Amino acid sequence: METSEKSVAESLRAALDGPWRSVREQAREILDDDRFYGDPALDMTAARARVLEQMHLVASFGWVEGGFRHPDGSPGDPGGVVTALEMLAYTDLSLWVKSGVQWGLFGGAVENLGTERHRGYIEELIPLRLLGCFAMTETGHGSDVANLETTATYDPATREFVVHSPTPSARKDYIGGAAEHARMAAVFAQLITGGESQGVHCFLVPIRNESGSDLPGVTTSDCGLKGGLPGVDNGRILFDQVRIPRENLLNRYADVAPDGTYSSEITNPSRRFFTTLGTLVRGRISVGGAAAAGARVALSIAVRYAEQRRQFADPDTGEETVLLDYRSHQRRLLPLVARSYALAFAQNDLVRRMHLVQTGADTDPRTQRALENRAAGLKVAQTRHATQAIQECREACGGAGYLTENRLVTLKADTDVFTTFEGDNVVLTQLVAKDLLTAYADEVRDLDALGWVRFAATAARDVVREASGVRQMIQRLRDRGGESVDDADLSRRDVQLQLFADREDYMTRTAAHRLQARAKETGPFEAFNNAQDHILAAGTAHIERMVLEAFIDGIADIEDEEARALADSVCDLYVYWTIEQNQAWYIMHRFMSVERAKAVRRGVNELVDRLRPQALTLIEGLGVPERMLHAAMLG
Repeated sequence: METSEKSVAESLRAALDGPWRSVREQAREILDDDRFYGDPALDMTAARARVLEQMHLVASFGWVEGGFRHPDGSPGDPGGVVTALEMLAYTDLSLWVKSGVQWGLFGGAVENLGTERHRGYIEELIPLRLLGCFAMTETGHGSDVANLETTATYDPATREFVVHSPTPSARKDYIGGAAEHARMAAVFAQLITGGESQGVHCFLVPIRNESGSDLPGVTTSDCGLKGGLPGVDNGRILFDQVRIPRENLLNRYADVAPDGTYSSEITNPSRRFFTTLGTLVRGRISVGGAAAAGARVALSIAVRYAEQRRQFADPDTGEETVLLDYRSHQRRLLPLVARSYALAFAQNDLVRRMHLVQTGADTDPRTQRALENRAAGLKVAQTRHATQAIQECREACGGAGYLTENRLVTLKADTDVFTTFEGDNVVLTQLVAKDLLTAYADEVRDLDALGWVRFAATAARDVVREASGVRQMIQRLRDRGGESVDDADLSRRDVQLQLFADREDYMTRTAAHRLQARAKETGPFEAFNNAQDHILAAGTAHIERMVLEAFIDGIADIEDEEARALADSVCDLYVYWTIEQNQAWYIMHRFMSVERAKAVRRGVNELVDRLRPQALTLIEGLGVPERMLHAAMLG
């Protein structure tokens, strides 16, 4: 790579590294170590033991402490620790997941839902003297957390909670760490005191003794072999009248007095429930970030391979053609690279927002709610991108891509479940759309299905542009004039953003109308169920617009002119390709003529052709060093 190209790549990487650039740079050096990479030849038992050893190495780096408040109560560095642990996805996703369970989910529950009386657990779990798990999901209730069946009934005579699994479907399932290593679980259960249920709360429940045997009343079992992540010991837990001290209730938002009196500063049960779950948003942010990191690894491997692999002779020269010189191959990989750039900028913005909220720099409740919505939407986008991109990379590398020594099949297997955990993607998209429809009144979060339908019927306005800053961004872009090298109207950022916003706005408004019309004929559930496809489409459109805004903002911060110009072309490709994926909708709803749709297709071809000579520069900019790819086919 020539000096100028190297400089551009470095500028792009610096931009994508984001606010915690120094953390990423340090991680690249530390993780350039064979001990952190998985070994596909290991059986399940050996893989689990290896990951636990790797975690002890990670614990020695001093990264983890930043995710927790200091003993004096001052905030840590949550943005830094999320960024640092995300880098583990470049090495072994089993290590990333296991670390996330221990320090993110289990540790995050104690940190964010507990109080000073639980500080001792933090001091034990950081250095791995206490291994834990996060027991939320049940066999019969995955995404429906509010209706979990596990109970924690308070006994004032002994000042203990009795944790119990009343039915087979109440079994805690798929729990990382539960099969083998965890000695304590953060258990989500219905709190019952004085014969009355107060909703779902979190409790610390010991499940194993020091020798690894189940404690009385606890039955753990192993989920066994999975589609991927062999180093993560997923298991199941059943409770049979397990008694724990009253103090094991994580009581930041609610408490039970020795006599059984329940108290909470948040009087509304629904708001209390969502506040509790909202504090755990870091896990969802981390899942999306790790999925996107896995996609960057796969694209770095596939594009580098496409630059060296030759196939079929050019009839004019007789020489075999480099794979990436084929238009079809460019179209397969370069738009996915563009989306990786878009999502990297969006993730940087999301982590920055999370850091402000979790360090107390931004205490506005509306900001917390917006963070949850953005985290849900971006997790959907990133995990779906990983699924698509890694599969495309595997196919683009042919038979070599199917060999475990080249990592692509391992990345595919390990990221597949990311679309499910920390929130099923369909459910999360629905959550995003629901927030769109209820954006104008804080109290609608507490409405039941009927109340939501009634409210949605009033939302027949320019929803998107009134509820967000997109109108201002469009105007700002218009004031600056066209920003790309093309003269076509569609190349202007304001026009591109307008098209994304128009689609989101139209879908949101028409979904509201559809709910209203159906509600007149049937009940609230039927009305919602009838419009669910429409609601999900609105949520997807919102996510795409949100990512584009983050991309535009990210480009503006690139100081090097040549790098910024290249990023502008990458953004154009992301826009044209996304519109091309949805061109039937744009034509059907008359937001785009057939001729303009053809221009979009031509635009994608022109852009991949323009970016082809810069392919390796773009891959370098993604920030996965070649030495960390560990793909044998790259030599």
